[in-house]
Amino acid sequence: MADATNGKGPIECAATDAATNDVKKEEIPAADAVPKDAKEELPKLSAKDWRTYNAKAEHMDQFHNHFRHTWNMLYNACTNNKRPAGMSIRQFLAMGSQFCGQLTMHHDIEEMHIFPHLGRKMPAFRNKGIAKEQHKQIHAGLEKLEDYLNKCRSGERELRLDEMKGIMDGFGAVLWKHMDDEVVQLGAENMRKYWTLEELRQIPF
Repeated sequence: MADATNGKGPIECAATDAATNDVKKEEIPAADAVPKDAKEELPKLSAKDWRTYNAKAEHMDQFHNHFRHTWNMLYNACTNNKRPAGMSIRQFLAMGSQFCGQLTMHHDIEEMHIFPHLGRKMPAFRNKGIAKEQHKQIHAGLEKLEDYLNKCRSGERELRLDEMKGIMDGFGAVLWKHMDDEVVQLGAENMRKYWTLEELRQIPF
C-alpha cells in the first residue's frame, strides 16, 4: 500500500529517508539527558512547532497503517476461514510473505538508522528499551509465520487457516501494542520533553 510520498511504498520511503537524512552521531548531543520534570508545566507550543514535534509520529503512523491493513486482511481470512474475494492461494501466501519481509525490513531500518539517535536521550529506544524488546518478541512470531508460509508455498505443508491464525495470535497483541506505543513515544508532547527543535531536525527519519 503506497503512501503519498512520490508514489513509493512505506518501506521504500523509510529506506530512502534514512539514507538521505542520516547524520553523524556527534551532531546530536551525547548527554544522557533526562526529560523535564513531568510536574513542570511546559510552555504552550505554537501550531507550527507542534506540527514539527509531531511530524515523526505522523510519519511512523503511516508506515504502521500499512502493516495494520495487511495484518487485518490476513487475520480476517484466518478468522473467517476464507481468503479475500478473488485471491488465489498463491496470492494469499505471497501477501503473507511480503508482510513478513516488509515488517522485518522496517524494523531493521529503525534499529540501524533511527533508534541509535533517539536512544541518546530516550530510554524507550535504547538496547534494553521497550521498543527493541518488543521487536524481539514480534520477530520470534514473524519467523514462525514466515516459515509456515514458505512451507505452504513449497508444497511441504497444506495451508490451514486455523493453523495460521494460531501463529498470528502468538504475536499479534505485542505487534499492535508496539505500533501504538511507538507513535505515542514520537508524539509532540513526549518529544518536546527530550529535544529542542534544532536537535529534532537532525534525527534521521
